[in-house]
Amino acid sequence: PLPYCVKGMDITLGGILTNLKQKIASGKYRKEDLAYSAQETVFAMLIETAERAMAHCDKDELLLGGGGCFNKRLQEMAIKMCKARNAKCFIPPNSLLVDNAAMIAWQGILEYKAGKSDDPETIDIKPYWRTDQVEVIWR
Repeated sequence: PLPYCVKGMDITLGGILTNLKQKIASGKYRKEDLAYSAQETVFAMLIETAERAMAHCDKDELLLGGGGCFNKRLQEMAIKMCKARNAKCFIPPNSLLVDNAAMIAWQGILEYKAGKSDDPETIDIKPYWRTDQVEVIWR
């Protein structure tokens, strides 16, 4: 089995890559099987956190977004979870399920127009920065 790390509504993927590399190096597993296992494990973690967020916020709707949601298996798992909760699952057309790079670029435009700018040489990268801790200056 692969590491499965969900804490509250946060997931950790770091251990999965290391575990997969070890399994590949051992030569005991087919790469196709490992890829499938990685997909199922990560998607299960995402669906679990989505379901927990829905329960915590007393919501009965889920909207998928981003390039990863183009994956039909993830869509299937989200629909199944929502059906079990008597919730609605909304999946935009494939043309709107784009990579987050476009969303990040748009975010940069909004911040720049609002007067915020950062020097790329000295920018502080915060991988654990929560979205609910970000100051919104562009509204």
